[in-house]
This record gives sequence, C-alpha cells and structure tokens, in this order.
Amino acid sequence: MFDHVGFPVKSFKKSKTFYADALAPLGFSLVMEVSSDQPGGKSHAGFGTEGRPRFWISEGEVDKGNMHIAFKAKTRKAVEEFYEAALKAGGKDNGAPGLRPHYHENYYGAFVIDPDGHNIEAVCHMPK
Repeated sequence: MFDHVGFPVKSFKKSKTFYADALAPLGFSLVMEVSSDQPGGKSHAGFGTEGRPRFWISEGEVDKGNMHIAFKAKTRKAVEEFYEAALKAGGKDNGAPGLRPHYHENYYGAFVIDPDGHNIEAVCHMPK
C-alpha cells in the first residue's frame, strides 16, 4: 500500500545508527542519504532493499505522539535477531519475540522502543 514512510528524529546520528543496526537482520540497510545542504535544509536517511528506500528518518522536531511501525520479517529467526540487535543498539524492550495468537495463529513478533519512544516491531506471519 505505501511506497515509503518517514518521520523526524531528535538525534539524527543516534537514530541512524540504531535503525541501521536494528534493521540489518531483516535485510534492510541504509540505501540513501540526503544531506542538510540539499533543499529543505535537513538530513534524511532512507533504509530499504535493492537500492529502494522505504523507511526514512530525518532530523527535526519529534512528533508528540508516539508511532508504531512494524517491519516484515521473512522468518521467526529474523524477528529474534532484530530484537537482539535493536536492544544492543540502545532500544528498550517492549515485548520479547513470541507468538501473538490474538492477532492470528502464526503472528510472531517482537517490539522495541526506539531512541525517540516509538514502538518498533518486526513481525513474521509464516508458520515455523
């Protein structure tokens, strides 16, 4: 449905490192950066696959309301690796990897809080 999504972060450098580390187990990497000397005057970092940025962060004022973003994982192991990488990168636990059968029987997710307080999830919908 979405082509890409993004939001501002309080500490661009810290968040860029957090997302690079946390999203690596899901196969996402930093694929594009736009520096603050470009139109708009703010730095942006785009993460994705195959050279296509799908998730963006930018330096700026953090929205007052926290957001929830779920990233698709190909396997349950990738969900677990995301969780560990995100915690190691400074994220806070918001739900260890596990089944969430109240969504559906194969919903396997993990949740962390990013440096700006957003609820970030990795989810796999496949059976074991």
